[in-house]
Amino acid sequence: MKKLVKLLAVALLIVSLPFVYVTAEEAPVVTRVGGLKGPTGMALAHMMTENDGSYQFTLAGAPTEITDLVIKGDVDIAAVPINLGAVLYNKTQGGVKGLSLITRGMLYVLEKGDSIQSVADLEGKNIIAAGQGSTPEYVTNFILDANGISANVEFKSEHAEVTTLAVSGLADIILVPEPHVTNVLTKDPSFRIALDVTEEFAKAAQLKGYENAQLSMSIVIVRTEFLEKHPDAVQKFMKDLDASIAYTVDNVEAAAQEIAAHGIIPAAAVAQKALPNCQLVFISGEDMQSQAAALYEILHAAKPASVGGKVPDDGFYVK
Repeated sequence: MKKLVKLLAVALLIVSLPFVYVTAEEAPVVTRVGGLKGPTGMALAHMMTENDGSYQFTLAGAPTEITDLVIKGDVDIAAVPINLGAVLYNKTQGGVKGLSLITRGMLYVLEKGDSIQSVADLEGKNIIAAGQGSTPEYVTNFILDANGISANVEFKSEHAEVTTLAVSGLADIILVPEPHVTNVLTKDPSFRIALDVTEEFAKAAQLKGYENAQLSMSIVIVRTEFLEKHPDAVQKFMKDLDASIAYTVDNVEAAAQEIAAHGIIPAAAVAQKALPNCQLVFISGEDMQSQAAALYEILHAAKPASVGGKVPDDGFYVK
């Protein structure tokens, strides 16, 4: 009898062991996601609203804050300016990878008047802009050079300063991103969108022989260590991000309320008007690589430091 009891006890222990093991392995992963306030964070808004506990979100006010969070390992996935993705890849020696492009360009040339219908009309003009030493400057110079146009681009320290000059009557031609575009058009309806920089960049890239180059301003990156340890969590994130962007594009009014509620852009009315011009997209895999790689080459040619010293190799892209 004692022998039978011992055998039963051992059998029960053996049966219970796989259950304990499986339970431990299937514990849910909470993915820490970093984003930026402003258009780059718009793609995350619906995810934040629908969060079922799978994610912990942190919104930063400046790219430098996100850089610190990524390098310290305090976030697993982050939406960042596209050049910063390359900088972090090089700085961490492959410690991050690119998951998807989430916005096209959101830069526009605004004019008080009706004289600018094409890039050629910028010849000899004075353009007020911000973003010197970053993507806006390099993209603008690339477009002007490709078209053989000589224009004076006067840089200010902040996009908000450019906006203030425009609505105060001190600047007639400006280059600004959303939501500053919406702010200017709302405060002074005599301004209009003269040129979509994303469209003009694609045309300039063709002229320069960059067949696949598209202007994108934001990319989602993942820490390589997290991707290797939790591929299922990353796959779930990608699915949720795709759905979040699709919802935001298709439901602008409701999405604008979410964007404001999460503090990504303070006013829902501004978010609603700005959303279409932010050109949210979800581009991953080989399409992401072909488009981003060409843009990185252009940025590297303008200033190597803008992408961290060298164009990211194939290892940067999650395919």
